[in-house]
Amino acid sequence: MKTPDSDVELHLDNQLCFALYSTSLMMTKVYKPLLQELGLTYPQYLAMMVLWEGDGITVGELSTRLITDPGSVTPLLKRLEAEGLLARTRSRTDERVVELHLTEKGRALREKAKAVPACIVRASQQTVEQLQSLKQDLIVLRKSLQDAL
Repeated sequence: MKTPDSDVELHLDNQLCFALYSTSLMMTKVYKPLLQELGLTYPQYLAMMVLWEGDGITVGELSTRLITDPGSVTPLLKRLEAEGLLARTRSRTDERVVELHLTEKGRALREKAKAVPACIVRASQQTVEQLQSLKQDLIVLRKSLQDAL
């Protein structure tokens, strides 16, 4: 059964949320083989990028950067620790706080990961400038949505 044209605001292809969702799915599909070479899943890759930016952060700081709750990153961190990429230690000043430190293996993986962004740029068939502009627009949108909560 076909819907009336007057309901175009409810058509899937007219939804910003679906454009974002389906693009995110495609993005992670493009990342998958690249990250398999590194032995990482996409969420693990995101966590490692944060750690490569600043080793020695806390679980809370990592979860804030990833816009998630600390409980949801704990299983991911346990897997990264089991792979020998990081160590989780209790803070000396507050034992409730868990600090994250890259291992030598975790730091070395950064060098291998340096090729990933260029692969994504090539797959996107966009210029770096176009992608930067899109990223900025998405950041503004994300901030507006956060403010609406």
